[in-house]
Order: sequence, then structure tokens, then C-alpha cells
Amino acid sequence: MEKVERLISIIMILLKKDVVSTKEFAQLFNVSKRTILRDMETLSLSNIPIYAVNGVNGGYGIMDEYKVDKRLLSSADLENILTALGGLEQILISEEVEVTIKKIEAMVSPLTPKGSIQLSFYDWEGRSEIRQTLKKCQEAILARRFISFDYIDKNGVITNRMVEPYQLHFSETSWYLKGFCLHRMRYRTFKLSRMDHLQLDEKTFSPRDDSLEQEQDASYQPELVAVKALISPNIKDHFIERYGRKSIENYNSEFFLATIHVPQNSIGFQFLAGFGTNLKIVAPRTYVEDFRNYLNQMMEKYI
Repeated sequence: MEKVERLISIIMILLKKDVVSTKEFAQLFNVSKRTILRDMETLSLSNIPIYAVNGVNGGYGIMDEYKVDKRLLSSADLENILTALGGLEQILISEEVEVTIKKIEAMVSPLTPKGSIQLSFYDWEGRSEIRQTLKKCQEAILARRFISFDYIDKNGVITNRMVEPYQLHFSETSWYLKGFCLHRMRYRTFKLSRMDHLQLDEKTFSPRDDSLEQEQDASYQPELVAVKALISPNIKDHFIERYGRKSIENYNSEFFLATIHVPQNSIGFQFLAGFGTNLKIVAPRTYVEDFRNYLNQMMEKYI
């Protein structure tokens, strides 16, 4: 076992037990007592609150303040936390999430039933490529350091940006960075997959005292239009999941009538086009015309 793995294992054991002797650790990891003593010194230097207990029943422990009081969390609570973390791990794994999962697992009784809820996400290869960008953004946010990068908009136009990073946000299938753009002098939201040549600047910044404006601008959403569409029964579940049962009503023996709110732009058109012949927009007329033009432009690609 590598030293790092052993140190993590030591922490996990101490989080679960009160005091563990040097002899127990040495036997468990098949190393000398001197090696365990050096491990404890390493953990202490890393600001892990390790303390020593002298005497016959002595050993090492972790300060109670560092532990979560298990009396406040039931086994079901812990399992729910692990389920949520497991979902985050599948979206994009990070070292911090892995360590947190190990800590929570150390608190769960081995007799506790597992697997009542399972989350599954697409195992997209691109997520591993975004991992480094995500990690750099996290580092910049914590250190309050400027970041610079080339940003490619939806039209393929590239601009260089210098940004004060404030928050990472995961929405549906993608990661986004919210921050103040010095290029635009406004808060903006950037999609991580459109960022290239990301660099952390040595300069730091002081957070701006306008969090309300940040929330309004960085969370900008396009204006939505109420659209009525006839949908086939085999896609009814998609609309229930996204818009709720109240958005659907009976129409005839072949279709349901769905009333939904979507952007009147390419994002909304792409979403609706994904249902193919199982959907027909009937109102408003302006949206029908714009959607038809979008489909015609798509067809022209194959003429």
C-alpha cells in the first residue's frame, strides 16, 4: 500500500473509532511502529487534528470537533448523503468528492442495507477532458485569483477573457462558471466546454459587493414562450418529467395536447426537434413559422 493510501485509511479508521494503538495500525498495514509514528507526524503537519493518548490503552485519535456527530445523522441520512455524492461522482469525479465519500462510508455501519437508490449518468469521455478545467476553476475561486481563457461562443467567435471567478454550476448535462468578466465589465456565465487555454493569473481580487446583481446577470435565462404542441403517447413521460402532469391534457385518441414554455431560439428549436415526428407545434403561429424555418435550414444541409 502506498503512503498516501495508508494515510487516508488511517484517517478513515480514526473517524470511525475513538483511539487506535500504534501496534494495531502497524499490524493492519504490515509496517513498523516507527512508520506509523512518522505517518502521525505527517498528518499533524497537514493540519489533521491528531492527538496521542499515553498509557496501557493508549494510541491515537482525532479531535471530536473534526468528526460529525453520528447521533445527529441516522443510517438512512448517511445513505442519502452517499447517494447524492455518488451522483456527483458520476457527473464529474474530483479528489475532494472521493475523500468525502470515504469519510461518510467510514461512518456507515457495515450492517446497514445498501443500494435502495441508484443514480446512473452517461459515461461521457468528454467529462475527463473537462476535469482539469474544473479543477483550475475551483482553485481560482478558493484563492480569489483572476483567470484568463479563450472563449468560443455558439457562432464560433473566439474572444480572450479575463474573469473574476465566483461559482461553478452544473445544469442538466454541462458545467458552467459564473464570474465577473473584465472584457464585458459585467457578470457572465461561461460554459466550461467552450473555454480553451485556461490560465490562473498571479494577481488576486477582492469579491465585489453586489451579489444580487451577480445572481441576476450570471443566471440569465432567455425569454420563454408558451407553446402548445400535439404529442404522441410514447413521449408523454418526457413532458411529465420536465413540465409536470398539469402541462398535459387529453386531445384525441392519437395525441395529447401539451402546453410548455421554451426559448424562441435555436436552443428551444433543438429541444423540440429531438422528438421528431412524435411532436407537432400548433401555437402560437409565430413560433410555428420560426420552427419551420429552422427545420428547413436543417433539411438544406442534406439536399
